[in-house]
Amino acid sequence: MSSFTHPHAMYLFEMKNGKQKLAWGQSPEDALEILRIRLTEDEMAQIIPDRYLKISARELQAHIGNLG
Repeated sequence: MSSFTHPHAMYLFEMKNGKQKLAWGQSPEDALEILRIRLTEDEMAQIIPDRYLKISARELQAHIGNLG
């Protein structure tokens, strides 16, 4: 299927260490599932799943320094 029929967005999830983790998906829940594939259990434990910010690609540059 085309990605245009299922749009994705970028999400910045807050982490317990004060940084943010960048993820993408159709929804925040989908983005977390994609992170679960990439990250270890310990890394996932650092993410606060209900504290996130939906951003556009244009806004990403403003958040680069806080990614962890």
